[in-house]
Amino acid sequence: MARKEYTAEEIKKIVKEKKVEFIKLQFCDINGQVKNMSVPATQLEKVLNNECMLDGSSIKGFRNIETSDMYFYPDLSTFTLLPFREDKNTGTNVARLICDIHNPDGTPFEGDPRSNLKRILKKAKDLGYTMNVGPECEFFLFKRDENGYPTTQTHDHAGYYDVASYDMGENLRKEIIRTITAMGFDVEASHHEVSDGQHEIDFKYEDALTSADNIITFRYVVKAIASKHNVHATFMPKPIYGINGSGMHCNISLFKGSKNAFYDSKRAHELSEVALHAIGGLLDHVKQFTAITNPLVNSYKRIVPGFEAPVYLAWSLANRSALIRIPAKRGNATRVELRSPDPSCNPYLALAVILESILDGITKKTKPPLDVDKNIFKMDDKERKRAKIETLPGSLHEALLLMKKSQIVKSALGEHIFKEFMQTKLKEWDGYRTAVTKYELDMYLERY
Repeated sequence: MARKEYTAEEIKKIVKEKKVEFIKLQFCDINGQVKNMSVPATQLEKVLNNECMLDGSSIKGFRNIETSDMYFYPDLSTFTLLPFREDKNTGTNVARLICDIHNPDGTPFEGDPRSNLKRILKKAKDLGYTMNVGPECEFFLFKRDENGYPTTQTHDHAGYYDVASYDMGENLRKEIIRTITAMGFDVEASHHEVSDGQHEIDFKYEDALTSADNIITFRYVVKAIASKHNVHATFMPKPIYGINGSGMHCNISLFKGSKNAFYDSKRAHELSEVALHAIGGLLDHVKQFTAITNPLVNSYKRIVPGFEAPVYLAWSLANRSALIRIPAKRGNATRVELRSPDPSCNPYLALAVILESILDGITKKTKPPLDVDKNIFKMDDKERKRAKIETLPGSLHEALLLMKKSQIVKSALGEHIFKEFMQTKLKEWDGYRTAVTKYELDMYLERY
């Protein structure tokens, strides 16, 4: 569903007719956390004229205190009512606008993840390409304790594709779908995932910027509706040891005009040279951008062998043990599925590094290795070595060290975001490295 391009006058009319009391001006910090400033609807004119200010020194990865004044520039196409905030008694509503963050001189702020993605999308457009992305977002539902704090006790004990009454989340998923559909999403499917309490809702592919907006909106809505039902929704990649974690597979395609640039009916597997070069670019750079697509210490508890998560750098037509899979549909549905990202990532940064890597592969005509049709999970180390199949980084620290050397990631993020992200994540790693965990106490306290 194409996003409606609202005019300022149309928004004013809706605000009046729907009795909108407050408008949330939303944006993302470098960690992908949704931030917002709520303004009364009486300030709508000021909002539409880009006159609302924020203190950038208080936002992770933004400005220092000496240069902190910044401005909200709302994207009018993101205007929507928040159905779960409607007051049934008074008929009043709350609306949302996603904003770019600009400097006082009106230029886009170089540390704003959304503005940065726009910069990379323009680079693709200059080469004749637009990027579409269809995300597959997984999440867990957990019970809350008597004080309202989240536990790790799952909301149900169902499994893959189970139905009620085993799947206790079915009605909650239905409410999520109704809500995001009312907000303009085109939902394709939903189901219970493999692990207890784990769920997936897939929405239709959109252009990359809309998809990134949809991901942050989806996470926001899921958490809000779960909270209404006194359960906690988490997009943490691996909240429970010993079961599958949550991923966010990204189905990616490039278009030239109305034609899918990845499709060529006359070539092997009906994949164009552009598609193969895109795969080559992704495999070339994925280890260097993994810190962006898998940004938490916890992310690396998910991408380990034995839990269906992609660990091995290979591509395949159908083989789900490979990092990159090519789903069966062809024509304009031809796409590359990158299976490593997880739902904790900042989608604006993740899609920026993915696109930059694809463009590098296309520009340099990078040839991918041969596709792998064997179950890589069942190969031993020698077999994988003979096949030259490498693995993703094993920790956030390893991923950051690889990222630090990558010119592609630096180019994709820009100097400001690259520096701030590295500093933030190295600090996070240091906190993890020096923490004394329950595992250590259980293993060593009595024994030593």
